[in-house]
Amino acid sequence: MKTPNPHPEKHSVLSPGSLLRRKIARILLGAALLFTGVAHVSFARATFVAQVPAWVPLDADFVVVASGVVELALGAGLILWPKQQAVTGLIVAFFFLAIFPGNISQTLNHIDAFGLNNDAARIIRLFIQPLLIIWALWSTGAWRALVARALR
Repeated sequence: MKTPNPHPEKHSVLSPGSLLRRKIARILLGAALLFTGVAHVSFARATFVAQVPAWVPLDADFVVVASGVVELALGAGLILWPKQQAVTGLIVAFFFLAIFPGNISQTLNHIDAFGLNNDAARIIRLFIQPLLIIWALWSTGAWRALVARALR
């Protein structure tokens, strides 16, 4: 199985301005993941622990710390490893997909955290997760790489 083109910009017809917008978006997403990763392992750890669904078969604190470490690695990868941005973008998108059940659980169980203190706010948060997945795929060129691979 071939991996997506790790250098989608080299075979791109995108304008320099479009490439710059994607690069900025990729770096901003990386910075957001770094911030969230730090929050998971430090100042907001208890709040994240309270959000781990009861059905997760692992210790809640372990889940929070592990996901924080993953977020730190992914954030750093988005910023510091541009030659593998398409692969990193796919991994980030899958990570966002993997944590989505936690967002659903927060909504269904009416768990207040991070300003999501009512059902409307928690439901809006559910719609943000697909946007994060799209952001990861677009800003890294992973979407273009997948489409190009499918067309071969």
